[in-house]
Amino acid sequence: MCLGIPGEVVELLGGDLATVSVSGVRRDISVGLLDGVAVGDWVLVHVGFALSKVDEKEAALTLEQVRKLGRVWDEEMDAYSETDIR
Repeated sequence: MCLGIPGEVVELLGGDLATVSVSGVRRDISVGLLDGVAVGDWVLVHVGFALSKVDEKEAALTLEQVRKLGRVWDEEMDAYSETDIR
């Protein structure tokens, strides 16, 4: 199962790349599909791309619901930890 996971932008890397943090796991992703992404923004991440901006409250609620999936959450976070688009 692939999920769109909320991540907080923690660094802009130049070009269309940014580093996001998802539950403490940091990954470089493409933000090229969005305009005006800034450090501190929350974005919905899917397969290495930020698909949309979300507010912090929505991000927290989504992460809480995804964590309730148990094994699926664990598998998604394992896969996320092992990927890097650089």
